[in-house]
Formats: sequence, structure tokens, C-alpha cells
Amino acid sequence: MAYVLGYLFADGSMYKSARGSYINVTSVDKSTIKKIKFLLKSEHTIRVVKPRFVRFKHQDKIYKTKTAYTLRVGNQALYQDLLKLGMYPDKSLTIGFPVIPIRALPHFIRGYFDGDGCVYLEKGKGLTQESILKRLSVIFTSGSEYFLTGLRQILEKNLGISQGRVYNGNGAYRLRYNTRDTMKLFVFLYEGGHGLYLQRKFDIFKAYFRLRPSRVDKNIKIVLEKIGHVAN
Repeated sequence: MAYVLGYLFADGSMYKSARGSYINVTSVDKSTIKKIKFLLKSEHTIRVVKPRFVRFKHQDKIYKTKTAYTLRVGNQALYQDLLKLGMYPDKSLTIGFPVIPIRALPHFIRGYFDGDGCVYLEKGKGLTQESILKRLSVIFTSGSEYFLTGLRQILEKNLGISQGRVYNGNGAYRLRYNTRDTMKLFVFLYEGGHGLYLQRKFDIFKAYFRLRPSRVDKNIKIVLEKIGHVAN
């Protein structure tokens, strides 16, 4: 449930209407929405949102969205529980980082990462090779600078990583970590995954470790063997 809460903080919304209290959660990954539906013991229908063309604020380009999947849950008790946990309607620009027990913290942050985070494998041109591997970065995104500042402080306190910085880019705030800190984040996020993680993001980490086997220390090896084997 900590994973679900993290995902809701990233890609969830809440609203009231004359008919009741509702929670919406959306993803382009149908498997994630199906897992959340199962964990919430919901019998509601997952709706398909077809691709459309949108223009982002402060940008001239028009983008085509991907097919997305939305689960809307009408549940007054769940709505009230989320309010107590720090989530609320129209949260995107002002929400803060909630109080999360330390044992649940990796799951909450992994849920948020799967909703509004990315892992980026950066390559460049080499002198003698077609391309070279430069770095691996993890980026968390939010409309709330307050949330990302709280996340950065939590990670610094619990992991000792202090190189992350919050900055404003393309209308949203971002918290980015370099390769060294990303190694620590990988172990923190996935060592207790219990099957609740987005496979395509995990696979980017695996791709990096295949290219940089010298980075695979004892802790990383344990996680890889537990969740997904890296081919020799």
C-alpha cells in the first residue's frame, strides 16, 4: 500500500461531486493500473484514454499523447484516509512530502518514481567508438518544489546522498541524481520490491550494469539476482 500511495502522489487525483468522493489514477502502463486495482480490491472498470494532441504550457510544439489507462474509485473511506496521509484535491503545485515510516519509505518512493520519475542512460560519441556510455541518472518530477525538496532531504538523511538538486525545467520541478548516487538509489528502491515495480524502468538499470559490470557491487548483485538476472 505504500507503493500505491507513492503512485497516487505522482499520478493520482481526488475530487468530490454531488454523487460522492472519487480517486483517479492514470498510467500508460496497463499492468501498473491492474496491480493498483487489485491492491485496492476495486471492482471498478479500467477506462482507456485514447491518444490526443496537446500543446504544453510555454512551448510551441504540439505533442501526441500515448494511450493511457484510468481507474476511478468512488470510496468515501479511502478518500478520507488519503486526506489524513497528506493527499488532497488540486495537489500538483503545493503538495509536500508526507510522513512515511522508514520501513515503508522505499516502497513509497518507488511508487512515486514509477509514476513521476525516470532513469536515463546517457550516451555520447567517442573518438574510436560509435558511442560511449557517459552516465546514468535518476530524475524525479513534480509540480511542487516543496515535495521534491522534502524528498531530497529524506534521501540525504537515509542514504547519505547529497548531490541531488531541485531545479525548474519546462514548467515542472525536477530532482536529479548523478551516477554514484543512482547506484545507492537502485539498491534502496528495489531490494524489497516484492513484484511492485515498473519493468521497463528496472530494465534500464539492468542495461547499464551490463555495460558497466565494474559498478556491480555486492548489494547491487543481490538485488539483480533477486529481481532480474543480468546475463553474463
